[in-house]
Amino acid sequence: MNRKTLYGCFTVFAGILMVVGVSSCNRANLVQQAPQPVAAVDTELDLEIRRVMEKGNSLEERKAQIPAIAAAFARRTDPERARWLAALCYLKTLGTKFSPIDIAEIALVETGGHGLSGRAVSHKGALGVWQLMPHRAASHGYSPEEMLNDEKCAEAAVRELASKLAMANGNLVRAKKLYCGVGPQADAYEVKRRQIRKEILADITKAAPQRAELRYRIERPS
Repeated sequence: MNRKTLYGCFTVFAGILMVVGVSSCNRANLVQQAPQPVAAVDTELDLEIRRVMEKGNSLEERKAQIPAIAAAFARRTDPERARWLAALCYLKTLGTKFSPIDIAEIALVETGGHGLSGRAVSHKGALGVWQLMPHRAASHGYSPEEMLNDEKCAEAAVRELASKLAMANGNLVRAKKLYCGVGPQADAYEVKRRQIRKEILADITKAAPQRAELRYRIERPS
């Protein structure tokens, strides 16, 4: 799936979420005969929405993060790429414990200074927008070459953060720091991540002050 296609899917999906009582666009064909109950077939969209709602995450809150994330990305790269990466942050965290902002801020720390380039390679060999080391990518079922693909890299980043969350016993702040590692470099990484989070939250607050004030909390050091 190319960039324009996925972003188009995201646009359609976001529009669907605005409709009260979301339902599937892909129902089973109706049999043209006497009244009989017709079973509805859940699409992947239905399943994703159910998973999100079961986890107690608000779809509206998730969607509200996207313009702020895209704005933060657009300060580092071109607008089209910013929207594309923001869409990935939304789509790849659906059905997970994470919000779009969680992987957005990691991308900005990792490659924000390099235009969020999908071809970024660190001096240690970390790859892609979310800077996965080859052995870490492989642990999640991805090849090093796939880390140069934004979609695959985003998927691997979500899995990597999930593995760090398990290591951190469910502490998301600590998990994000562990994404970088440990020691002085990780300490500096965490300071930068918090600054970026404040930047994104400031944009969310401009758009919806009450929502931001009620929903988000200042993160405390773990």
